[in-house]
Amino acid sequence: MFSVSEQFSSATKANFEAQIAMITSLTNKAFESIEKVIDLNMNAAKSSLEESTVAARQLFSAKDPQEFFSLTSNQAKPTAEKALAYSRHLANIASNAQAEFTKVAETQIAETNRKVLSLIEEVTKNAPAGSENVVAMLKTAIGNANAGYDQLTKTTKQAVETLESNMNTAASKFSDVTSKVSSAAKK
Repeated sequence: MFSVSEQFSSATKANFEAQIAMITSLTNKAFESIEKVIDLNMNAAKSSLEESTVAARQLFSAKDPQEFFSLTSNQAKPTAEKALAYSRHLANIASNAQAEFTKVAETQIAETNRKVLSLIEEVTKNAPAGSENVVAMLKTAIGNANAGYDQLTKTTKQAVETLESNMNTAASKFSDVTSKVSSAAKK
């Protein structure tokens, strides 16, 4: 039979190893997300450079000011749509990264809670008489911490959903405005 100190030592070591595994997993997810953002930015920069070159050639070949302004207004909507697509893609990368982080954290917390409760149960089997109140307080504290974490998780998810909703609304309005501006410029 293990002593209490050996049980805590073993639990601490297992928890430390789990923490290292979680940090490694989160770091890998962060690097994957950063790679996606870098790829997105590189593709956007390359595309923007190519499109800017074509647009500049078209503008320099305009024969009169009216054709120049017509070309300029015709380029506004596609440029706005590309900026909108870029921001949506960037938001998607961030949202996926947040979901992965949440998943890893939830898994880690659930496993840690399971281990702590198991350790408490094991230790309390050999606890002296009269320590039931301390054990009950400890279990209550863990329950309260879990409830706090659950509330934090719910609040975070609501905040992300609200951000995504606001972004979609703003993108829709931005698209409407660019369509109106483009239509007005053609008249």
